Amino acid sequence: MSEAEIRRARPDDAPAVVALRAVVFPYLVRGVESTRRMIGQPPPGEDWAAWVAEADGQVVGWVSAYRNTQTSTPGVGELATLHVHPDHRGRGVGTALLDTALDHLRTLGSTRVLTHARTESLPFAQRHGFTPSRELRYSALDLDPAPPMPEPPPGVRLLPIAGLDPHRVYRVDSESARDEPGDVPVDALGYDLWLHECWENLGLDRDASTVAEIDGELVSLSLVKRDGDRMWSDFTGTLAAHRGRGLGRLTKQAALHLAAARGVRTAYTSNDEANAPMLAINAALGYRPVDSQWSCRRTLS
Repeated sequence: MSEAEIRRARPDDAPAVVALRAVVFPYLVRGVESTRRMIGQPPPGEDWAAWVAEADGQVVGWVSAYRNTQTSTPGVGELATLHVHPDHRGRGVGTALLDTALDHLRTLGSTRVLTHARTESLPFAQRHGFTPSRELRYSALDLDPAPPMPEPPPGVRLLPIAGLDPHRVYRVDSESARDEPGDVPVDALGYDLWLHECWENLGLDRDASTVAEIDGELVSLSLVKRDGDRMWSDFTGTLAAHRGRGLGRLTKQAALHLAAARGVRTAYTSNDEANAPMLAINAALGYRPVDSQWSCRRTLS
């Protein structure tokens, strides 16, 4: 078996990357065409780059790295979904991918690096200078049977985001995410990046993604990204002034119901273990934990 080669990812790597991700992270949802676009048309302003490890003509590893432009915290770089096929671990592939990604972040002037690691991968992360910080719970929900369509209270309208002005959806998405638990605040998400990453994402199901409207204002939303019969609850959030009224569960349950009606059979999501309100919503909807990851931090010099 030949030594793995590390090279920049190409759009035509997308099928192999998705197949690899299905082995290592079966609960993550991003389809082939969405992955192809991500590689070929990276997000604006992030200096996003990705690499694959290739051995005997097969993609056996992947990593991406970019400048975090969604936070006002300066110098933050992100290293995303570093993973190696189980049959190729212990041969230096992960270290080679990591070193390549860190070199890229250095060229961007990053002084802090954030990433995530499964519990089993924490020793690897710690050997390379990362400190575990926050636990992230991944959960799944069988949508057969689907949760019933909820009845909104008086004065609240539930709407799919299809046909809405994206600026309106962006406002509730970005503002409700500002105090989401995490290592850095999500307080600087620009419209252009959101448009590329969310609204124009090939996996976004606009007919299932749901918002709650009160007096003409969008105040809560639950976004659905899907690949075939699997979906990812990308974000569920409510504007601070309207919290405590059950709107988060309302929009998420509606989105799950609509996604199931459109052929989705399994829903996945993730939440910081400190996000008690969202974890309570998921538990009430019947989600079950399937894995945990840890956010990890490292100073970069």
